[in-house]
Amino acid sequence: MTSHTNLGGTFKLAGGALNVNRVGYGAMQLAGPHVWGPPKDVEGAVAVLREAVAAGINHIDTSDFYGPHVTNQIIRQALHPYPEGLVIVTKVGARRAPDQSWPVALSAKELTDAVHDNLRNLGLDAIDVVNLRVGAVDRPSYAPLEEPLSVLADLKRQGLIRHIGLSNVDQQQLSEAQAITEIVCVQNHYNLARRDDDGMIDDLAGKGIAFVPFFPLGGFTPLQSSVLDSAAASLQASPMQVALAWLLQRSPNILLIPGTSSVAHLRENLKAAELKLSPEILAKLDAIGASM
Repeated sequence: MTSHTNLGGTFKLAGGALNVNRVGYGAMQLAGPHVWGPPKDVEGAVAVLREAVAAGINHIDTSDFYGPHVTNQIIRQALHPYPEGLVIVTKVGARRAPDQSWPVALSAKELTDAVHDNLRNLGLDAIDVVNLRVGAVDRPSYAPLEEPLSVLADLKRQGLIRHIGLSNVDQQQLSEAQAITEIVCVQNHYNLARRDDDGMIDDLAGKGIAFVPFFPLGGFTPLQSSVLDSAAASLQASPMQVALAWLLQRSPNILLIPGTSSVAHLRENLKAAELKLSPEILAKLDAIGASM
């Protein structure tokens, strides 16, 4: 596949320490059903990762609790030794129970073990970015950050983590975290219909901090919108492509991590960076959030 030179342009993450293309790849779907166990087609998962890197993606989002362990092991199988400039971002703060639930895992031991699990399964000496997940699966739920964040800050001082981000947090938690350590990105549920973080995005943009939305088309219950469908039809694009293009045009600090286990779907997602939404279409799409 020919490398995409666009991919939404670039963003200087962590004050310029990491230069990433704005369209990245989220690895959650590489695991089996319900993000549990191995996929049916491991070689297909490997092919998707290699295609992503060949297309110019240099930002992969993962976690060792995907599988658990499975996704990181597939990333290592597909891409290790990693190409220069590839930024791998993982998250800690949860674990997988035998019933496939996602319990909180924020003790010092759980966080330390999680970082070491990520390092081992990815085959790394240090992780570019570790996001501390403190909320529920798809939304913030308040919890104090000082203790868990101090654990990650200590691992950063040890050289095991290069940068720290947050996931599923609100504005108060973000402010608390920034008083403890440098935060380079925030990863929250945000899309055309889920607009709770509009103010946070603008604030982070002014500070040069990345915002990484997940569930770009609604999440567990995909967004059903005649407005989105009409916009997609007028652009000869899919609703997902338009939703991703809207995010890219929403703010220059937004980084995308759409996931897929299909090479064909990956190629479709990458084409979203080539879509240019007119002011008229943007206005109609913006109204989706206002109506929710």
